[in-house]
Amino acid sequence: MTTLAGTRPLLRFALRRDRLMIPVWVAVNALLVLSMPNTLRNLYGTQAERADLLAQLETNSGFRSLIGPLYGDSLGALTAWRVGVFVGALAATTALLVVVRHTREEEETGRQDSLAAGAVGRRASLTAALLASGVASGALGLLIAVGLAGQGASGALAFGLGIAGLGAVFATLAAVVVQLTESARLARGLTASVLGLAYVLRAAGDASSTDGSSFFTWVSPLGWLEHLRPFAGERWWVLGLFAGAVVAQGTLAYVLAGRRDVGMSFLPARPGPAVGRLGSAGALAWRLQRGSVIGWGIGFFLAGVVFGGLTDGAADLVGDNERTREIFERMGGRSGLTDAFLASMIGIMGLVAALFVVSSVLRMHGEETSGRAEPLLAGAVGRVRWAGGHLLIAFGGAVFLMLLTGLGFAAGYGQRPWAILGACLVQVVGVWVIGGVAVLLVGAFPRWAVASWAVAGAVLLVDWVGPALDVPQLVLDVSPFGHLPKLPGSAMTWGPVGLLLVLAGVLVAGGLAGLRRRDLGG
Repeated sequence: MTTLAGTRPLLRFALRRDRLMIPVWVAVNALLVLSMPNTLRNLYGTQAERADLLAQLETNSGFRSLIGPLYGDSLGALTAWRVGVFVGALAATTALLVVVRHTREEEETGRQDSLAAGAVGRRASLTAALLASGVASGALGLLIAVGLAGQGASGALAFGLGIAGLGAVFATLAAVVVQLTESARLARGLTASVLGLAYVLRAAGDASSTDGSSFFTWVSPLGWLEHLRPFAGERWWVLGLFAGAVVAQGTLAYVLAGRRDVGMSFLPARPGPAVGRLGSAGALAWRLQRGSVIGWGIGFFLAGVVFGGLTDGAADLVGDNERTREIFERMGGRSGLTDAFLASMIGIMGLVAALFVVSSVLRMHGEETSGRAEPLLAGAVGRVRWAGGHLLIAFGGAVFLMLLTGLGFAAGYGQRPWAILGACLVQVVGVWVIGGVAVLLVGAFPRWAVASWAVAGAVLLVDWVGPALDVPQLVLDVSPFGHLPKLPGSAMTWGPVGLLLVLAGVLVAGGLAGLRRRDLGG
């Protein structure tokens, strides 16, 4: 039997398990890219407006660090500049999650032991996971290449290959990390930390130079996408950097996979006894999720500092472009450009916080499906009490993250700290509604728990892209965030906030009621 025996059925099984997550995230990312040319045509329709944007970016290092440098004035080049970094990071995140889900998580839950007992090769699971991730990254790259072909075939192909290459780089990186750690959670955290470091290095490099020549940009895979320069005189040789990283990391992953037993790792978990008390379900949930909460918290604070520092320069970047001003006002209210910018950026952080709540609630579902919750619930701990510990971390963690966001904005902007903190806390209500949907799915419809990501992705798409596409207000109102007051510039309206709080409470109550009545694990 070869080491790859059984790869094909494992790949089919992986794609079947991810039949919802992969299509949704590919569609969301593709729509983010393909909607940009029309939006940018409305924003920068004349050559003079594009030249003015290029000139402003040369002197505004803050916005270069956030989005990257602009190398051309065509619609294709503007599209690659506007969404390249963010879509690349989202593609990398999807790729690493798929690989960890079908490798280390399978071993952690014990399902891989059952598979290994059959006619399955040692490296078949790893190969199937990388292929499943490749399907996601390849589909996204193909949609981008085909959808942007009208802006220039070679630029569209380069951009699609760059996005797919980023996914492959972080998929193979995750394949290495899962060989080193015994925990799927730690594997995801370490790989995501490398992605965060890549973003920071790219931001530092772009802030220090206008042409991307900084050393920091060259050592970041996100910087490689910029150096590929889609629609601006493509540098095809940069694709060799992606290919080299994929081959090197993939080879290392396969070598390591062949030298360890199923369930083991090269960096074993630290043995007990545990330090501190675990006298309650909440304490156990905190022990399980504290690393995630701290990591998200650091990221939110730093993002707040960056966005706060960009606030004063927002008016200069928008200038006399009425279309850009209208988009900011639609996202953040009509009380002035600075307040609209603050409200829109705080709203984006609220959307990201919704992703944290979904991941935290699904951690509870993971404890159930892995069988670790069953011994705990066999004792004196009731289901609602056990779930309450996890929900306290999820919903309380959202408050914590938005508080840190407000502190970061206040530190970066240096003005009106209390108004900014209040605006951040209002976003928590929308986050809780998304969390309530996740609780309802986990508690009452556990087979559809992964659909929580689809809900969060749909809300992210509506609130992020909808205002730029002039979608009807009826569509925007589908999102709970669309009903929140646009603080800090608008007046506080308690009616919608109260109704959303009631809705979140009803969703959570429905999920807990379903959890009490159904069989554990089903």
